[in-house]
Amino acid sequence: ISTPSDLSLTVHRVFISTPSDLSLSQAQGAKALQAALNRKLNTNVAKNIMLFLGDGMGITTITAARILKGQMHNQSGEETVMTMDTFPHAGLLKTYSVDFQIPDSSSTATAYLCGVKTNLNTVGVNAAARNGICKTQKGNEVTSILKWAKDAGKSVGIVTTTRVQHATPATTYAHSASRKWYSDADMPVSAKKEGCTDIASQLLKNTDIDVIIGGGRKYMTPKGTWDPEYPRDLASSGKRQDGRHLISDWQKMKVGKVARYVWNRTDFDAVDPDTTDYLMALFEPGDLRFDVERDPTMDPSIAETTEKAIRILSKNPKGFFLLVEGGRIDQGHHASRASMALHETVAFDNAVAKGLELTNEEETLTLVTADHSHAFTFNGYPFRGQSILGKSPLYGKDMLPYTTLMYGNGPGYKVVDNKRPDIRKVDTQSKDYVQLSAVPLDTETHGGEDVAVLARGPMAHLFHGVQEQSYLAHAMAYAGCVGRDLRHLTGPSLHPIVSFFNKHQVISL
Repeated sequence: ISTPSDLSLTVHRVFISTPSDLSLSQAQGAKALQAALNRKLNTNVAKNIMLFLGDGMGITTITAARILKGQMHNQSGEETVMTMDTFPHAGLLKTYSVDFQIPDSSSTATAYLCGVKTNLNTVGVNAAARNGICKTQKGNEVTSILKWAKDAGKSVGIVTTTRVQHATPATTYAHSASRKWYSDADMPVSAKKEGCTDIASQLLKNTDIDVIIGGGRKYMTPKGTWDPEYPRDLASSGKRQDGRHLISDWQKMKVGKVARYVWNRTDFDAVDPDTTDYLMALFEPGDLRFDVERDPTMDPSIAETTEKAIRILSKNPKGFFLLVEGGRIDQGHHASRASMALHETVAFDNAVAKGLELTNEEETLTLVTADHSHAFTFNGYPFRGQSILGKSPLYGKDMLPYTTLMYGNGPGYKVVDNKRPDIRKVDTQSKDYVQLSAVPLDTETHGGEDVAVLARGPMAHLFHGVQEQSYLAHAMAYAGCVGRDLRHLTGPSLHPIVSFFNKHQVISL
């Protein structure tokens, strides 16, 4: 049985189609078609590569965030154009890992950063390595496009809203049989005896990264070291058991260079990009705060950290590679707090806009993509202009309303005595509201459908069709002439890999 929702609780816009609306739609369609016809392929070598990664940002999340962004500006929302929507080239990526249909963030990161699909929970290693088994890691390490770019003389950086040792940023520099080995305190004794090292220590050892921005202070300091921001919080204090102070070690490694370490907004703002060679900014002991809960006097936004990174990296005449991760989109979804996830996506889109503002599209390849999606649905025939965080105008067969956004599983399962809760008087637009789910779990799971990749700039047309997620690393490297495949720079006849395949009459790479 379907009944109207309580209209006293929600006021909907009424949209009535008129001849002028039809004319506008026709004009918009004609304009979009002409833009497509006029578009010329950019076949330049990408001096710069910016990869914007929305962790957990499936297509449903993009759609819902687009509507939210418009509604935040008192618009209906559906017709809103996000910055990422303006990218002219698009494709789909298959996200499965070697051992699971639905992946995690480390196996996917290894695919799109290193060009190799691998097993769940492993970082920067191929599928011969097994989750949590140190001895399988040796000899199976794979490097990322960040390292390929550094080896080519470019500057490199990572910006994230999670800890910098988390799965996505870690894969740019680390090799680990477990994504959870953030510090040596998180490793089993057996792994340490077998010679494996924690992810935080690899941040200093493996690749000379110019800009490191995110959270994760507690994995860098000795056990018991008081956190400068939360000195009375034991959970925020240092965790390392080896006694190393990795922040001090990093500073000592940069003697002769202008290297700045900061942990708060004031010091961050004081960093002059024109005179800074290296920047490490760790704003929290662990992950950063959700954007809607962020204290702007203490922590900058992801758009602001992205700007600082680009201004530092762009001084290199050979260009740069930058990974920007909206990491807490994923964590909002895991908590089934759709409002948090969507506001994080809007903040992430603002960072994309800042990136485009500061770079030249003729020489900068910019990508927006996700590692995986979530068990997140957009349903119920809501009216145009209705709050994306609101309730469907239709009731269920139990004569109770439900939200437009829901989860297939997660902490929002609230069935008691075979009856759903009555949410007619519940503020479902609250940042703390936990959406309903069909199956009870402590934390909501990822989804397994394809994710979008959006591209603009040099060789953006390579990001098309339906591809394996591992294709991304190879296409980025080709566009920027980093790594092994330098055909875009030298020409096919001069490249040894191509010459080999041509000689042996191999049809395709």
